[in-house]
Amino acid sequence: MFNFGWGVIFVLVNFALFLICYRLFGKQGLYAWIGAAVVLANIQVIKTIDMFGFVMTLGNTMYATIYLVTDLLNEKHGEKEAKKVVWFGFFILIMSVIIMQMVLVFEPVETEVPAQSSLETIFGLMPRIALGSLAAYFVSQFLDVKLFSKLKVKFPTRGQLWIRNIGSTGVSQMVDTLIFCGIAFAGVYTWDVWWDIVITTYVIKFVISAASTPVIYWARSFKFTD
Repeated sequence: MFNFGWGVIFVLVNFALFLICYRLFGKQGLYAWIGAAVVLANIQVIKTIDMFGFVMTLGNTMYATIYLVTDLLNEKHGEKEAKKVVWFGFFILIMSVIIMQMVLVFEPVETEVPAQSSLETIFGLMPRIALGSLAAYFVSQFLDVKLFSKLKVKFPTRGQLWIRNIGSTGVSQMVDTLIFCGIAFAGVYTWDVWWDIVITTYVIKFVISAASTPVIYWARSFKFTD
């Protein structure tokens, strides 16, 4: 039960920080959030935890906020701006992978061997995880943007924002989960554990996205002078 209780607090903290970032920095804050989220989510996903007897990875909460960013930008600034932030996140992820893989190649002094091994533990797995993340991110984010835009035409009112938010992310996150887990974790874990990760990853992402609905309504109401 500790992981569940702490997880609820973790989700609330993520949402609070997201709103603070947007309130303080506006649209630029959303770009900054995407840059941080794609890196932190891919570090967190290395850690697996147990919740209610299921194995799941961390990173789902932070990754789910990426959909919050694209949906919010699509809602307030249009599809073109949402696609632009997707490309921005894609570049940040590629950049972080290239730089950290080059960092690992440097030969450390003897006193820094523990630091080197820690970096290898975290970032040594990153190429495969990053490949899965890049593929999943690219496909699912553009799918989310397109679905949100189509739902915006069919359900255009402010009160129907929840339909646009949950509808677009629900489908795109399923695609994201299957692509990412297929590339990053297939063969790494036994199939029963792999399916646990797939199912719990999607369920957690979907629940967090549904829970983010009040957040996107709140963020949508923010007014900026610029």
